[in-house]
Amino acid sequence: MSSIPFVSDDLLPEGTSTYNTATVAKGLGVSQSKVLQLLRDRQLIAVRRGGDIHIPRLFFGEVDGRFSIAKHFTGLLSVLHDGGFRDDEIMRWLFEPQEDLDAAPAELLHTDSAREMIRRAQSMAF
Repeated sequence: MSSIPFVSDDLLPEGTSTYNTATVAKGLGVSQSKVLQLLRDRQLIAVRRGGDIHIPRLFFGEVDGRFSIAKHFTGLLSVLHDGGFRDDEIMRWLFEPQEDLDAAPAELLHTDSAREMIRRAQSMAF
């Protein structure tokens, strides 16, 4: 079994809300093993807090009234990973405010600016 990618908790801004893997599993209606597989498959990224794996709440939303991974999140991760960025670099960028938009990419995933974040990720990666 491959190791589960994670970054240190000091990369998240103070006060960033997270879910543990049990909460994500329950919300998605899958097992915790499936959540760990999503991490291994790089469809999610996480941090370690107090020895547990936590995933920022901003990476989730609702689709058709059901808890799910934010609509554009996995695509954004793919662009950044394919561009050679490591998980810690991705996590920093996701929570770094974009001066011209007054918000961080992770926050903008839930707005009309989500596609703009993907375009910016593409331009950074290539």
